Amino acid sequence: MKRARVAYSGAIHEALPDSIAGSIRLADGRVVAEDAVVWLPPFEVGTIIALGLNYADHAKELAFGAQDEPLVFLKGPGSLVGHRGQTRRPADVSFMHYECELAVVIGRPAKRVLRADAMAHVAGYTVANDYAIRDYLENWYRPNLRVKNRDGGTVLGPWLVDAADVAAPPQLELKTTVNGRVVQQGNTRDLVFDIAFLIEYLSAFMTLRPGDVILTGTPEGVSNIAVGDEVVCEIEGIGLLANTIVGDELFGR
Repeated sequence: MKRARVAYSGAIHEALPDSIAGSIRLADGRVVAEDAVVWLPPFEVGTIIALGLNYADHAKELAFGAQDEPLVFLKGPGSLVGHRGQTRRPADVSFMHYECELAVVIGRPAKRVLRADAMAHVAGYTVANDYAIRDYLENWYRPNLRVKNRDGGTVLGPWLVDAADVAAPPQLELKTTVNGRVVQQGNTRDLVFDIAFLIEYLSAFMTLRPGDVILTGTPEGVSNIAVGDEVVCEIEGIGLLANTIVGDELFGR
């Protein structure tokens, strides 16, 4: 099952795909155009846990070797924006790039969970695009606040797909296009630290709760994007997540 959350006519609604192309069905039965709503992250988001360099090809692309343990960092709720939203590119930067990622949504509390039991704690999956600005990076291994906690710098959605509808472990194709041109491709089978490992690792020192989300990292192929670009991240069976890059003027900067 796929479901979304949208704002429409002064209220927040759960929404489902509809058979009419370009439309969605609200929980109250109304069918509305996809572009008539404001798309929100498709679930009530808790802690946002992000992985860096979790594809070997991406680590190699950035000139880093193998990791002994995951590179993990947290993100604030203000970093999130939904499908079809806008992400700001500051005028003073020279290199800002997309990161298409499979996002894993926790459905049951997880504390000291063994790897063999980890997937039972997954509610479902969605698509994330976690933008980074390399100009602001203190170094290429430890993301800092300005790189990874910028307002609207993480796009999430549009659909939450139930874990029962996705094979475990997921082996899904990822693809990013910029203005219709394919710029990034990969497959979640190539994760350095897979989902079950990450849940075991994280739950050993922090309790994962329903609504927490793990952004599992991005494959190689990152490139600079510009104001006006439309960036689309697509993950096989999960969905297509689109947003637009805008300049400072729309944010009063």
